[in-house]
Amino acid sequence: MSTTEKFFEHIEKGYTTKGDYITMGAGMFNGEAVTNAFVKVPLKTLNRHGLIAGATGTGKTKTLQVISENLSEKGIPVLLMDLKGDLSGIAQPSPGHPKIDERHEKIGLPFEAKGFPVEILSLSEQDGVRLRATVSEFGPVLLSRILDLSVTQEGIVAVVFKYCDDNKLPLLDLKDFKKVLQYATGEGKKEFQDAYGRISTSSTGTILRKIIELEQQGADLFFGEKSFDVEDLVRIDEKGRGYINIIRLTDIQDRPKLFSTFMLSLLAEIYATFPEQGDSDRPELILFIDEAHLIFKEASKALLDQIESIVKLIRSKGIGLYFVTQNPTDVPDDVLAQLGLKVQHALRAFTAKDRKAIKLTAENYPDSEFYDTKEVLTSLGIGEALISALDEKGRPTPLAATLLRAPMSRMDVLTDAELKEALGKSKLIKKYNEEIDRESAYEILNEKIEKAEKEAENEKEREEKQKTSSRRTSSSRRSTRMNPVVKVLTSATFIRGVLGVLKKVIR
Repeated sequence: MSTTEKFFEHIEKGYTTKGDYITMGAGMFNGEAVTNAFVKVPLKTLNRHGLIAGATGTGKTKTLQVISENLSEKGIPVLLMDLKGDLSGIAQPSPGHPKIDERHEKIGLPFEAKGFPVEILSLSEQDGVRLRATVSEFGPVLLSRILDLSVTQEGIVAVVFKYCDDNKLPLLDLKDFKKVLQYATGEGKKEFQDAYGRISTSSTGTILRKIIELEQQGADLFFGEKSFDVEDLVRIDEKGRGYINIIRLTDIQDRPKLFSTFMLSLLAEIYATFPEQGDSDRPELILFIDEAHLIFKEASKALLDQIESIVKLIRSKGIGLYFVTQNPTDVPDDVLAQLGLKVQHALRAFTAKDRKAIKLTAENYPDSEFYDTKEVLTSLGIGEALISALDEKGRPTPLAATLLRAPMSRMDVLTDAELKEALGKSKLIKKYNEEIDRESAYEILNEKIEKAEKEAENEKEREEKQKTSSRRTSSSRRSTRMNPVVKVLTSATFIRGVLGVLKKVIR
């Protein structure tokens, strides 16, 4: 038996599955694809999370596209975070190309051009379904984490939420939260102090400054109503295909606080909403975070801690998280250790630091009798990758240099007309794009303060009236009081006495 035949058997045996799967491509030996040596990933293990890594221009985004398409065809919804703006073409079928046909002939798979059901989402004022969440839904713990508050400041945030709960004040957007903070150290200082203890003005000032910083990055667009229901991420179209939800993030790359806020909210809401599934045969939802190195580079410690916790816990909910980045070393070790599927595109060794990174990357993969992993990592072409997955029993599959299949959809962005058409078909636009500003803490407290001020003003007026009335009464009494001399001279006794004397004189 030739070495190529041994390799074919090695791949076929290592990637045999009993349940459903997606096909990534064909294994390569000595730089050439071995036809029908299919590299397959079981649906059962896709909720074990994954990594797509490689240098710029090696095909990471197209790999993400391939996996998303195949998941959609299997009826599994997908959420893509599109930081570069080049994923919307999934909605349109590929125009095809002779090189694509040649690639698929080598792999042993027929090529079929298809478009997929797409929902365009937006965190900002870009066109798309608006994603929002209320401050109340965020809760005091997550809000404190995203604001990176001290223990004392976290306590104040908790008190503010408690006060709003006790007094039925809806906390919907950031202006509501700011208003309650200002009220706590202003007009409502005594009320807060009596019920919850003294609140430091310096601490509330710090919290307010951090909220303003968040607002400057566009968070005021994210906080509010109507809140996005994460159940809308797991929709299936009339053909049984899962929706591919694409969040357009091209205009928030330089606003890490806003992205952190969104990430914390989304992961927490998904974890809280989706039921436990245990060891199911297929995932409920797969999330892809493109350009993940930007997130980990800019993320606060709170976000990193949250992602690490979610990666460890959310698998049982049937949710898979996939990070797309340039180098595996961009991902924290605690997260990397939890990942099941690893798709490693080529890495380039231009510096000593690059060579060190390649050595570390090679150590993350299983040993193979057919490859020198460090050498293969630098020699892979565009659309080729080293793949290691988990089989249905949770064991690592053989390491396979793989010629990846081409995307069935278009590999570029939608035109303005195509985007308008896609948005026109959306059922979620009407549901979420109308801004709602119902009465909440801001309006209720303003009304309360205004009422208190009017009452104080009325009380002051009453006091002034009472003082004026008192002065007038006093003056009137003084003016009508009879002089003692006059009183004696006009008395009846005095008059009778005078008349008596006059009578005697006349006689």
